[in-house]
Amino acid sequence: MKIKVKKPDVKIYCDITKCVGCHSCEIACAVEHSKSKNIFSAVKEKPFPKKRVKAEHINGKIISLHCQHCEDAPCVKACMSGALSKDEKTKGTLLDKDKCVGCWMCVMTCPFGAIVRDIENHVAVKCDLCPDRDDYACVVACPTGALFAGTKEEFEKKIKGRKK
Repeated sequence: MKIKVKKPDVKIYCDITKCVGCHSCEIACAVEHSKSKNIFSAVKEKPFPKKRVKAEHINGKIISLHCQHCEDAPCVKACMSGALSKDEKTKGTLLDKDKCVGCWMCVMTCPFGAIVRDIENHVAVKCDLCPDRDDYACVVACPTGALFAGTKEEFEKKIKGRKK
């Protein structure tokens, strides 16, 4: 799956009826954010590259959890250093690691548990919507098509179309 142009208000959604918990999204994310961008080299990197997505079992279902780039993001409000902000153009929630002081307030306030701690570097880590790519590493890596990048309306239309 190749996404031609990134649009504003795009989020990554998970169709829980298709997710099998294979963790391909996690691996692709870690490799994308590695120094080498190569799976064989990335596994040897120190510190190990951090994933920004996680596949979890919740209430008997498997779901791939991502930052939802909330419109009124609690993490941005909680960030005392100004490291988190909203991109006016893409509507994404951005993290400036140089400003992050590692207080973890964002981790505590994220309703999705989508921000994680990078203990080695003492900064927060979250989905950045793959700014160096035309597509999204986790979506491309998903073998079942459970992950979908688009707007809320596009995702709802896709789900409704499947039920017919």
